[in-house]
Amino acid sequence: MYKRLFVAAAVATVLSGTVQAAPLVVGFSQIGSESGWRSAETKVSKSEAEKRGITLKIADAQQKQENQIKAIRSFIAQGVDAIFIAPVVATGWAPVLTEAKEAKIPVFLLDRTIEVSDPSLYTAAVASDSVYEGKVAGDWLVKDAAGKPCNVVELQGTVGASVALNRKKGFADALKSAPNIKIIRSQSGDFTRSKGKEVMESFIKAEQNGKNICAVYAHNDDMAIGAIQAIKEAGLKPGSQIKIVSIDGVPDIYKAMLAGEANASVELTPNMAGPAFDALIAMKKDGTQPKKFIQTQSALILPDMAQKEYDMKKDMGY
Repeated sequence: MYKRLFVAAAVATVLSGTVQAAPLVVGFSQIGSESGWRSAETKVSKSEAEKRGITLKIADAQQKQENQIKAIRSFIAQGVDAIFIAPVVATGWAPVLTEAKEAKIPVFLLDRTIEVSDPSLYTAAVASDSVYEGKVAGDWLVKDAAGKPCNVVELQGTVGASVALNRKKGFADALKSAPNIKIIRSQSGDFTRSKGKEVMESFIKAEQNGKNICAVYAHNDDMAIGAIQAIKEAGLKPGSQIKIVSIDGVPDIYKAMLAGEANASVELTPNMAGPAFDALIAMKKDGTQPKKFIQTQSALILPDMAQKEYDMKKDMGY
Protein backbone atom coordinates (compact mmCIF):
# COMPACT_ATOMS: atom_id res chain seq x y z
CA MET A 1 0.00 0.00 0.00
CA TYR A 2 2.80 2.41 0.96
CA LYS A 3 4.57 1.59 -2.32
CA ARG A 4 1.41 2.41 -4.32
CA LEU A 5 1.02 5.70 -2.45
CA PHE A 6 4.69 6.59 -3.08
CA VAL A 7 4.41 5.88 -6.82
CA ALA A 8 1.17 7.83 -7.06
CA ALA A 9 2.73 10.80 -5.29
CA ALA A 10 5.76 10.72 -7.58
CA VAL A 11 3.57 10.60 -10.70
CA ALA A 12 1.47 13.50 -9.41
CA THR A 13 4.59 15.54 -8.75
CA VAL A 14 5.90 14.97 -12.28
CA LEU A 15 2.53 15.81 -13.83
CA SER A 16 2.28 19.01 -11.81
CA GLY A 17 5.61 20.15 -13.28
CA THR A 18 7.16 20.82 -9.90
CA VAL A 19 10.21 18.59 -10.38
CA GLN A 20 13.24 20.87 -10.62
CA ALA A 21 16.72 20.06 -11.91
CA ALA A 22 19.37 20.19 -9.22
CA PRO A 23 21.08 23.60 -9.08
CA LEU A 24 24.42 23.85 -10.85
CA VAL A 25 27.50 23.69 -8.62
CA VAL A 26 30.59 25.61 -9.72
CA GLY A 27 34.02 25.54 -8.08
CA PHE A 28 35.96 28.80 -8.39
CA SER A 29 39.72 28.83 -7.80
CA GLN A 30 40.32 32.50 -7.01
CA ILE A 31 43.84 33.89 -6.92
CA GLY A 32 43.32 35.63 -3.58
CA SER A 33 42.58 39.17 -2.47
CA GLU A 34 45.79 40.92 -3.46
CA SER A 35 43.94 43.98 -4.76
CA GLY A 36 40.68 45.86 -4.43
CA TRP A 37 39.69 44.71 -7.89
CA ARG A 38 40.20 41.05 -6.95
CA SER A 39 38.01 41.44 -3.85
CA ALA A 40 35.30 43.03 -5.99
CA GLU A 41 35.52 40.19 -8.51
CA THR A 42 34.90 37.68 -5.71
CA LYS A 43 31.92 39.62 -4.35
CA VAL A 44 30.40 40.14 -7.81
CA SER A 45 30.91 36.44 -8.64
CA LYS A 46 28.91 35.45 -5.55
CA SER A 47 26.15 37.89 -6.49
CA GLU A 48 26.00 36.70 -10.11
CA ALA A 49 25.81 33.06 -8.95
CA GLU A 50 22.98 33.88 -6.54
CA LYS A 51 21.02 35.64 -9.30
CA ARG A 52 21.09 32.44 -11.35
CA GLY A 53 20.48 29.98 -8.53
CA ILE A 54 23.99 28.54 -8.87
CA THR A 55 25.93 27.17 -5.90
CA LEU A 56 29.40 28.72 -6.00
CA LYS A 57 32.28 27.23 -4.02
CA ILE A 58 35.26 29.59 -3.78
CA ALA A 59 38.80 28.51 -2.88
CA ASP A 60 41.25 31.33 -2.08
CA ALA A 61 44.70 30.39 -3.40
CA GLN A 62 46.57 33.18 -1.61
CA GLN A 63 48.43 33.91 -4.87
CA LYS A 64 49.99 30.44 -5.09
CA GLN A 65 49.54 28.19 -8.11
CA GLU A 66 50.06 25.05 -6.03
CA ASN A 67 47.02 26.03 -3.95
CA GLN A 68 44.99 26.49 -7.11
CA ILE A 69 45.96 23.06 -8.40
CA LYS A 70 44.95 21.47 -5.07
CA ALA A 71 41.61 23.29 -5.18
CA ILE A 72 40.93 22.17 -8.76
CA ARG A 73 41.63 18.54 -7.84
CA SER A 74 39.27 18.91 -4.89
CA PHE A 75 36.55 20.29 -7.16
CA ILE A 76 37.08 17.35 -9.56
CA ALA A 77 36.71 14.91 -6.67
CA GLN A 78 33.48 16.63 -5.63
CA GLY A 79 32.07 16.25 -9.14
CA VAL A 80 31.16 19.91 -9.65
CA ASP A 81 29.37 20.95 -12.84
CA ALA A 82 32.12 23.36 -13.87
CA ILE A 83 35.37 24.86 -12.66
CA PHE A 84 36.23 28.56 -12.90
CA ILE A 85 39.90 29.58 -12.58
CA ALA A 86 41.49 33.00 -12.26
CA PRO A 87 45.00 31.68 -13.01
CA VAL A 88 47.80 33.24 -10.99
CA VAL A 89 50.34 32.47 -13.76
CA ALA A 90 50.03 31.47 -17.40
CA THR A 91 51.95 28.18 -17.45
CA GLY A 92 51.90 24.82 -15.68
CA TRP A 93 48.20 23.99 -16.03
CA ALA A 94 48.14 21.07 -18.50
CA PRO A 95 48.27 18.13 -16.03
CA VAL A 96 45.44 19.25 -13.75
CA LEU A 97 43.28 20.49 -16.63
CA THR A 98 43.74 17.12 -18.33
CA GLU A 99 42.27 15.57 -15.17
CA ALA A 100 39.28 17.92 -15.39
CA LYS A 101 38.80 17.07 -19.06
CA GLU A 102 38.88 13.34 -18.33
CA ALA A 103 36.23 13.92 -15.65
CA LYS A 104 34.14 15.79 -18.31
CA ILE A 105 34.08 18.98 -16.22
CA PRO A 106 34.18 22.18 -18.32
CA VAL A 107 36.77 24.76 -17.27
CA PHE A 108 36.33 28.52 -17.67
CA LEU A 109 39.20 30.98 -17.23
CA LEU A 110 38.31 34.33 -15.65
CA ASP A 111 40.15 37.61 -16.34
CA ARG A 112 43.42 35.88 -17.30
CA THR A 113 44.50 33.40 -19.95
CA ILE A 114 46.93 30.48 -19.89
CA GLU A 115 49.48 28.87 -22.20
CA VAL A 116 48.68 25.25 -23.12
CA SER A 117 49.49 23.23 -26.24
CA ASP A 118 45.97 21.75 -26.22
CA PRO A 119 43.32 24.54 -26.17
CA SER A 120 40.57 21.96 -25.59
CA LEU A 121 41.73 21.72 -21.96
CA TYR A 122 39.53 24.71 -21.20
CA THR A 123 36.11 25.61 -22.56
CA ALA A 124 36.37 29.41 -22.70
CA ALA A 125 38.20 32.40 -21.28
CA VAL A 126 36.27 35.45 -20.09
CA ALA A 127 38.62 38.43 -19.97
CA SER A 128 39.36 41.86 -21.25
CA ASP A 129 41.95 42.42 -23.96
CA SER A 130 44.83 43.21 -21.61
CA VAL A 131 47.16 44.16 -24.49
CA TYR A 132 44.55 46.73 -25.48
CA GLU A 133 44.36 47.99 -21.87
CA GLY A 134 48.09 48.64 -21.86
CA LYS A 135 47.84 50.39 -25.21
CA VAL A 136 45.03 52.66 -23.99
CA ALA A 137 47.21 53.66 -21.02
CA GLY A 138 50.16 54.28 -23.34
CA ASP A 139 48.09 56.27 -25.84
CA TRP A 140 46.89 58.52 -23.01
CA LEU A 141 50.48 59.22 -21.92
CA VAL A 142 51.62 59.90 -25.49
CA LYS A 143 48.83 62.48 -25.86
CA ASP A 144 49.46 64.00 -22.42
CA ALA A 145 53.22 64.34 -22.97
CA ALA A 146 52.52 66.19 -26.24
CA GLY A 147 55.99 65.55 -27.66
CA LYS A 148 57.90 66.64 -24.55
CA PRO A 149 60.57 64.34 -23.06
CA CYS A 150 59.11 61.99 -20.46
CA ASN A 151 60.88 59.30 -18.41
CA VAL A 152 58.52 56.58 -17.22
CA VAL A 153 58.88 54.04 -14.44
CA GLU A 154 56.77 50.90 -14.78
CA LEU A 155 55.26 48.87 -11.95
CA GLN A 156 54.64 45.43 -13.43
CA GLY A 157 52.17 42.84 -12.17
CA THR A 158 53.01 39.35 -10.92
CA VAL A 159 55.93 37.81 -12.79
CA GLY A 160 54.65 35.25 -15.31
CA ALA A 161 51.00 36.37 -15.19
CA SER A 162 49.46 36.70 -18.65
CA VAL A 163 47.85 40.01 -17.75
CA ALA A 164 51.20 41.49 -16.67
CA LEU A 165 52.92 40.36 -19.87
CA ASN A 166 50.09 41.73 -22.00
CA ARG A 167 49.73 45.07 -20.22
CA LYS A 168 53.47 45.58 -20.61
CA LYS A 169 53.33 44.75 -24.32
CA GLY A 170 50.36 47.02 -25.04
CA PHE A 171 51.97 49.99 -23.30
CA ALA A 172 55.29 49.45 -25.10
CA ASP A 173 53.47 49.20 -28.42
CA ALA A 174 51.83 52.58 -27.83
CA LEU A 175 55.19 54.20 -27.09
CA LYS A 176 56.73 53.08 -30.39
CA SER A 177 55.26 56.18 -32.02
CA ALA A 178 56.68 58.48 -29.30
CA PRO A 179 60.50 58.52 -29.11
CA ASN A 180 60.20 61.33 -26.54
CA ILE A 181 58.87 58.83 -23.96
CA LYS A 182 61.25 56.30 -22.44
CA ILE A 183 60.71 53.54 -19.87
CA ILE A 184 63.76 53.98 -17.64
CA ARG A 185 62.90 51.43 -14.94
CA SER A 186 60.56 48.45 -14.79
CA GLN A 187 60.01 46.05 -11.90
CA SER A 188 57.25 43.83 -10.50
CA GLY A 189 55.14 45.22 -7.68
CA ASP A 190 53.21 41.93 -7.56
CA PHE A 191 49.87 43.73 -8.03
CA THR A 192 49.86 44.81 -4.35
CA ARG A 193 49.71 48.26 -2.78
CA SER A 194 52.54 47.58 -0.31
CA LYS A 195 54.92 46.19 -2.93
CA GLY A 196 54.05 49.00 -5.33
CA LYS A 197 55.04 51.51 -2.65
CA GLU A 198 58.26 49.64 -1.89
CA VAL A 199 59.35 49.47 -5.53
CA MET A 200 58.41 53.09 -6.15
CA GLU A 201 60.56 54.14 -3.20
CA SER A 202 63.55 52.41 -4.82
CA PHE A 203 62.79 54.08 -8.18
CA ILE A 204 62.68 57.51 -6.52
CA LYS A 205 66.01 56.97 -4.76
CA ALA A 206 67.63 55.77 -7.99
CA GLU A 207 66.34 58.70 -10.06
CA GLN A 208 67.58 61.88 -8.33
CA ASN A 209 64.95 61.69 -5.58
CA GLY A 210 62.29 61.30 -8.27
CA LYS A 211 63.22 64.45 -10.19
CA ASN A 212 64.13 62.36 -13.24
CA ILE A 213 60.68 60.70 -13.34
CA CYS A 214 57.91 62.18 -15.46
CA ALA A 215 55.27 59.45 -15.05
CA VAL A 216 54.38 56.15 -13.42
CA TYR A 217 52.69 53.38 -15.39
CA ALA A 218 51.26 50.77 -13.03
CA HIS A 219 49.73 47.50 -14.23
CA ASN A 220 46.99 47.94 -11.63
CA ASP A 221 45.52 50.71 -9.48
CA ASP A 222 46.64 49.23 -6.17
CA MET A 223 50.30 49.49 -7.13
CA ALA A 224 49.60 53.02 -8.39
CA ILE A 225 48.13 53.96 -5.01
CA GLY A 226 51.21 52.56 -3.30
CA ALA A 227 53.36 54.62 -5.68
CA ILE A 228 51.34 57.75 -4.86
CA GLN A 229 52.10 57.23 -1.17
CA ALA A 230 55.82 56.87 -1.91
CA ILE A 231 55.84 60.00 -4.09
CA LYS A 232 54.12 62.08 -1.39
CA GLU A 233 56.52 60.84 1.28
CA ALA A 234 59.40 61.92 -0.96
CA GLY A 235 58.02 65.46 -0.93
CA LEU A 236 56.77 65.36 -4.53
CA LYS A 237 53.30 65.87 -5.95
CA PRO A 238 51.69 62.86 -7.68
CA GLY A 239 49.35 63.82 -10.48
CA SER A 240 51.30 66.97 -11.37
CA GLN A 241 55.06 66.60 -10.84
CA ILE A 242 54.78 62.86 -11.57
CA LYS A 243 51.81 61.72 -13.66
CA ILE A 244 50.00 58.51 -12.71
CA VAL A 245 48.34 56.16 -15.22
CA SER A 246 47.16 52.68 -14.25
CA ILE A 247 44.60 49.96 -14.92
CA ASP A 248 41.56 48.47 -13.12
CA GLY A 249 39.24 51.33 -12.15
CA VAL A 250 38.93 50.76 -8.40
CA PRO A 251 37.22 53.32 -6.13
CA ASP A 252 40.46 54.39 -4.41
CA ILE A 253 42.03 55.48 -7.70
CA TYR A 254 38.97 57.67 -8.32
CA LYS A 255 39.46 59.20 -4.87
CA ALA A 256 43.06 59.89 -5.85
CA MET A 257 41.86 61.55 -9.06
CA LEU A 258 39.44 63.73 -7.12
CA ALA A 259 42.37 64.77 -4.89
CA GLY A 260 44.44 65.63 -7.98
CA GLU A 261 46.87 62.79 -7.30
CA ALA A 262 46.13 60.47 -10.26
CA ASN A 263 45.52 61.18 -13.92
CA ALA A 264 44.05 58.19 -15.76
CA SER A 265 42.87 54.62 -15.22
CA VAL A 266 41.73 52.00 -17.71
CA GLU A 267 38.61 50.39 -16.25
CA LEU A 268 38.38 46.61 -15.93
CA THR A 269 34.95 45.20 -15.04
CA PRO A 270 34.95 42.84 -12.03
CA ASN A 271 32.06 40.88 -13.55
CA MET A 272 33.90 38.07 -15.30
CA ALA A 273 31.76 35.33 -13.75
CA GLY A 274 28.41 36.51 -15.15
CA PRO A 275 29.22 35.82 -18.82
CA ALA A 276 30.83 32.50 -17.80
CA PHE A 277 27.71 31.44 -15.87
CA ASP A 278 25.52 32.29 -18.88
CA ALA A 279 27.74 30.27 -21.20
CA LEU A 280 27.66 27.33 -18.80
CA ILE A 281 23.85 27.44 -18.50
CA ALA A 282 23.51 27.46 -22.30
CA MET A 283 25.88 24.47 -22.55
CA LYS A 284 23.90 22.48 -20.01
CA LYS A 285 20.58 23.41 -21.59
CA ASP A 286 21.16 22.58 -25.24
CA GLY A 287 24.87 21.95 -25.76
CA THR A 288 25.62 25.43 -27.11
CA GLN A 289 29.39 25.88 -27.21
CA PRO A 290 30.60 29.36 -26.19
CA LYS A 291 33.19 31.42 -28.02
CA LYS A 292 36.70 30.47 -26.97
CA PHE A 293 37.37 34.06 -25.90
CA ILE A 294 34.54 36.09 -24.39
CA GLN A 295 35.79 39.67 -24.27
CA THR A 296 34.68 42.20 -21.67
CA GLN A 297 34.89 45.94 -22.27
CA SER A 298 37.61 48.37 -21.17
CA ALA A 299 37.31 52.15 -20.97
CA LEU A 300 39.64 55.06 -20.16
CA ILE A 301 38.49 56.95 -17.05
CA LEU A 302 39.75 60.51 -16.48
CA PRO A 303 39.34 62.86 -13.48
CA ASP A 304 36.19 64.53 -14.83
CA MET A 305 34.47 61.11 -14.70
CA ALA A 306 35.88 60.07 -11.31
CA GLN A 307 33.02 61.13 -9.03
CA LYS A 308 30.41 59.26 -11.07
CA GLU A 309 32.55 56.13 -11.23
CA TYR A 310 33.33 56.29 -7.51
CA ASP A 311 29.67 56.60 -6.56
CA MET A 312 28.80 53.64 -8.76
CA LYS A 313 31.52 51.32 -7.45
CA LYS A 314 32.07 52.23 -3.80
CA ASP A 315 29.80 49.45 -2.51
CA MET A 316 30.91 46.69 -4.89
CA GLY A 317 33.38 45.05 -2.52
CA TYR A 318 36.62 46.76 -3.54
